[in-house]
Amino acid sequence: MSHLTIRSTIALSNGVAMPLFGLGTYQVMVADIKKTLLSALDTGYIAIDTASSYRNEEAIGNVLKELFSSGRVKREDLFITTKASTSEHGYEKAMAGCEGSLKRLGLDYLDLYLIHWPGVAGNQPSAPINSTIRAETWRAFETLYEQKKCRSIGVSNYTVAHLEELFKHCKVKPHVNQVEFHPFLYNKDLLAFCQGNGIALEAYSSLVRADKDSFQDKVLTGIATTLNKTPAQVLLRWAIQKNVIVIPKSIKEERIKENANIFDFVISDQDMLALDGLNCDRRICWNPYTVA
Repeated sequence: MSHLTIRSTIALSNGVAMPLFGLGTYQVMVADIKKTLLSALDTGYIAIDTASSYRNEEAIGNVLKELFSSGRVKREDLFITTKASTSEHGYEKAMAGCEGSLKRLGLDYLDLYLIHWPGVAGNQPSAPINSTIRAETWRAFETLYEQKKCRSIGVSNYTVAHLEELFKHCKVKPHVNQVEFHPFLYNKDLLAFCQGNGIALEAYSSLVRADKDSFQDKVLTGIATTLNKTPAQVLLRWAIQKNVIVIPKSIKEERIKENANIFDFVISDQDMLALDGLNCDRRICWNPYTVA
C-alpha cells in the first residue's frame, strides 16, 4: 500500500477509475467554496463530492467553469460526484434531479451519481412505499447511465438489506455505496458484502467530525504518536488500507493538506487490528437501519 498517492484510483466494476481520496463538501458554505476547492486542487486532490441537498453545487460549478476556461484543469482530470436528495426519488424526479445537478455544476456528465438516502421525503421511515419508490429511482439511474449522463451510479447509506432488495430488480448493480465508516463504526459485514458483490465502499465522516471521545481515544492517539501522524491521518489511512474510498472535508488550507498527507506511511497489521477493535457502533450521523 505504500506506493499509493493522492491520485491513486480504484477500478469500479464497470472499469471506471475512481480516486481513493477526495474532497467532501458537506456543510461547506457557498462563500468558502472557491478557496476550499483551489486549496484542494493545489494540494493534488482530483475528486470532489457534493450533493443537491448541500446547496453548493452552483458555487462549485462556477469555480469549475473558471478552471476549465483558463485551462488550469481539464474536465476529464477531475472526478465529480453528486447525489439525488430524498425529494428527488421516483423515476421522473430522479431524472429531473440529475439534470438540475448537471446544470448547477455546469457539466455534461457526472462521474458518479448516488441515491443519497434510502428514505423518501414526506414518508415515514417505516413506510413500505419507500421500497417501491426506491426501485423507480434506481430505474431512472439506470436510464441516466445508459444515456451516459453518469459514468457510474451508486447509492449512499444503503444497508445490506437495502442492497439485497435492489438486487432483485436492478439491471445494473451499484458501483459504489457511500456510508458512514470509521474504526468506531466498523461495519465488517457491510464491507464484506459490498466487496463481495463488486461494489466499492466509500466512507464519509471518516474523521468522526472530530468527536472528542473518538479523537482522544488512547489506542488511536497512541498509534498516531508512534507513527508521528495526527489521529485524523491515522483514521484516513486505516480506511485506505481497507481499500475504502475517503472524502474528508475541511475549509482550512492546513487541514486540507494534512488530510492529504497520508501516503508516506503504512499502519502495521498489528495496529490495524487494534484500530478494528475500537468498533462500538458509534454512529455520528443518521441511522439508515431505521428505513424500511
